[in-house]
Amino acid sequence: MDSTEKVSVNMNVGTLSQIDLLVDLGYYSNRSDFINQSTRQALEQKRSIIEAETQRHRSYDDVWFTGIYVFAEEQFLRAQESGKKIKVKGYGLAVIDEKLDDLAINTIEEINVKGKVVCSARVKKHLGLY
Repeated sequence: MDSTEKVSVNMNVGTLSQIDLLVDLGYYSNRSDFINQSTRQALEQKRSIIEAETQRHRSYDDVWFTGIYVFAEEQFLRAQESGKKIKVKGYGLAVIDEKLDDLAINTIEEINVKGKVVCSARVKKHLGLY
């Protein structure tokens, strides 16, 4: 499973020319390298905001994530035993293995992911993810 996404970015000519200069001088291997490194630096500068938001959501949401979230059978079994439905919210990639379809259908109330949910067509249909 590929965990990268292609992103299109519009930049003015002046900004792009400065990036190209830094690439030509050997500071970056290409434009993508510059954009990736700059993005990581910007995210690191905002790390405390991201962590605070993560803590805030985890205090009241069943499942809240950023990045990649893979559902585990034990998680579904615990929810099933408690009779509680799971609400999922997050940013990134949520993965439900097809062998967990029945448990997922019986325990997930809703999935709201800004990104992508990888699961069977059966689970997608049940959760209205089409």
